[in-house]
Amino acid sequence: MVKFSKELEAQLIPEWKDVYVNYRQLKKHVKRIKLARKPMRASDTNYDFGRSIFDPVRDFFSRIYSKLNNGEEKPEIAQTKINGGKDGGEEEQEEHEEVEVYETELVQLSEEDEIKDFFERLDEEVKKVNEFYKTKEKEVLERGDILNKQLQILLDLKRVLTDRRRRNVATNTGFGFFSRSNSSSGRNSDYSESQSYYSDSPTESQREDVIAALEKNGINFVNSAARGKTKNGKPTMAMRIDIPATTPTRSISAVTSMLWEDLVNNPKKEGGRGGEFINRKRIQCAEKMIRGAFVDLYRGLGLLKTYSTLNMMAFTKILKKFDKVSNRQASASYLKEVKRSYFISSDKVVRLMDEVESLFTQHFANKDRKKAMKFLRPQQLKDSHVVTFFVGLFTGSFVTLFSVYAILAHLSGMFTSSTEPAYMETVYPIFSMFALLSLHLFMYGCNLLMWKSTRINYNFIFEFQPNTALKYRDAFLICTSLMTAVVGAMIIHLILISQGFSPRQVDMIPGILLLFFIGLLICPLNIFYRPTRYSFIKVIRNIVFSPFYKVLMVDFFMADQLTSQIPLLRHMESTSCYFLAGSFKTHNYEMCKSAKLYRELAYVISFAPYYWRAMQCARRWFDECNPEQLANLGKYVSAMVAAGARLTYARQPTQLWLVIVLLTSLVATVYQLYWDFVKDWGLLKPKSKNPWLRDDLILKNKSIYYVSIALNIVLRVAWVETVMKFKFGMLESRLLEFFLASLEVIRRGHWNFYRLENEHLNNVGEFRAVKAVPLPFHETDSDG
Repeated sequence: MVKFSKELEAQLIPEWKDVYVNYRQLKKHVKRIKLARKPMRASDTNYDFGRSIFDPVRDFFSRIYSKLNNGEEKPEIAQTKINGGKDGGEEEQEEHEEVEVYETELVQLSEEDEIKDFFERLDEEVKKVNEFYKTKEKEVLERGDILNKQLQILLDLKRVLTDRRRRNVATNTGFGFFSRSNSSSGRNSDYSESQSYYSDSPTESQREDVIAALEKNGINFVNSAARGKTKNGKPTMAMRIDIPATTPTRSISAVTSMLWEDLVNNPKKEGGRGGEFINRKRIQCAEKMIRGAFVDLYRGLGLLKTYSTLNMMAFTKILKKFDKVSNRQASASYLKEVKRSYFISSDKVVRLMDEVESLFTQHFANKDRKKAMKFLRPQQLKDSHVVTFFVGLFTGSFVTLFSVYAILAHLSGMFTSSTEPAYMETVYPIFSMFALLSLHLFMYGCNLLMWKSTRINYNFIFEFQPNTALKYRDAFLICTSLMTAVVGAMIIHLILISQGFSPRQVDMIPGILLLFFIGLLICPLNIFYRPTRYSFIKVIRNIVFSPFYKVLMVDFFMADQLTSQIPLLRHMESTSCYFLAGSFKTHNYEMCKSAKLYRELAYVISFAPYYWRAMQCARRWFDECNPEQLANLGKYVSAMVAAGARLTYARQPTQLWLVIVLLTSLVATVYQLYWDFVKDWGLLKPKSKNPWLRDDLILKNKSIYYVSIALNIVLRVAWVETVMKFKFGMLESRLLEFFLASLEVIRRGHWNFYRLENEHLNNVGEFRAVKAVPLPFHETDSDG
């Protein structure tokens, strides 16, 4: 049976861990009460069992205690405590009785003090839980009121659009309204309209209908007769629709609108014209935003309800333990007081949950409650033993096949001087690409395992759906199955070559394997983790088209992974050239390497991951106006310069370029190390209670952090190998290249854990367990 403390630890909300009832501490108080109640038996001090080394200490304190309480020392009592029960007789029996009375009084005094401390601590815990619950309840209730208002505005707008379509006047005249936001600081939000209107010319009655429908929800419009005026005669409030610029179209529209407002129009001019149409598409975007906000509100309400339930269970358990230890029936009366506490007696959260369910079912699920609950309560996938079985199966298959491949390669002489160049040019780029990808997946599986074991809420940080998010077993399954297929293809390729088949036919096997996995990645059938595959494609799209897509945590996290996979991207370049240029037919391997376009693309591919990451920093600076993002952008620019210098030095190994490589690489490395330790990991705090770490650490062993810092430094300076120019054969140089690329992947996997640990601790520090979803409709002061 699982102990309640472990059950509580497993079910509590990690971001709110510090504001739960401190069950372990209360258990320690109960144990102290139990020790205080434990009677002192004569057999415990009988010489038959040996004399304790602490007996003189006990004797000394017993004399002090008796002197303080009775005004005189009673050595005979202490003596009886040690020697009592040795001889018969009336005198010894009286002395023994006196000792028992004295010991009982001493224990009772200690027990009462412990009980008093226990209930004082219990009161503090109840107060802590109540205060936090009130704070969070107030937040969700306010959020609920705002969402209800947003929903009413949305429904009114949809009703107006529906009425317009129903009328379908022959003249095709429409209706509209103008809603002006006089704030000129549009760049401070994802998207800000200075003017919103329907595309068709409105009639006066239709305009008044729209204004009246929306003003009842507190939204006022320009030229509305019911509006108040400022001292300058302008309307006091106006509505704007904020649609986040999450797509390239919206991003370009937002930038052009801002430039048009700043450079062409006078934002203070009453008749200024700009902005976007309020049409059905924009209303659909607003509806999607509000629907997502309701889902997150419901999740927050569920977390608060769980918080209340778990704390009540903890108080019940600890009071039952207290009753058992103290032989008192105090739990019933105290539990009545706990149940009258605010976090139990308040039913506002439950009522709001019911209201959200009703509204969501009616307006976002076509009155289908089952469909609504799939959105509101997505079911988490349970760990499957089938997945574990296949992980073990593919792991064993991979080890076996790799051993077979090593033996066959040695017997067939594939790595002799005559066959090595052709074989390495054909096989190495593709199979090393798959090996690096599998290693990255393996490290990600290790990350998932560590995040789960340390209670880091990575699903919340990455905004993964709980019903489709990968678990560590899934990551290991993908990794092992991929490598098993790759090594199997290598064996088939090797056997066919040794049997004398045409190299032109055999060398197509790596290309076929590559096309197979690309086809599996984009396969529309619901097989082999389709939600994960499509999410991966979506994230890659967001990265490639940076800065036009809004940057989420998962986007820049994945972009950071790509900066560690530049060798993989270079292998993709080699493979593409090998097959597209027809080298697999002619076996002219120098054609790709010597081609000017190929050499130019080497720079592009080496720069691309750093460029994408830099553009993400620029976009985040534009959205958040945080100058720290510009400093982060500088880090990736320095990495681009260093990568370009190393590529040029590899082609022109002169002393000048050697100096440039050393300077640029040193600057980039120091920049990266500083950002790793201080910004991404949150370490190197000189005033921390943990020297040069941070105040809050998830791992209990502090030395692990110091070892990680040293390891990260060592792996960051692997670029030194490109300067030292070791001379090896083709096989050795390829192996060294693969080894260094693997070390960088391992460093990135190592970096991932601490990066998310720091992000999680930031959420814990702010008790942030639910994301804040932006809302579309806003009132803005016309004076800006």
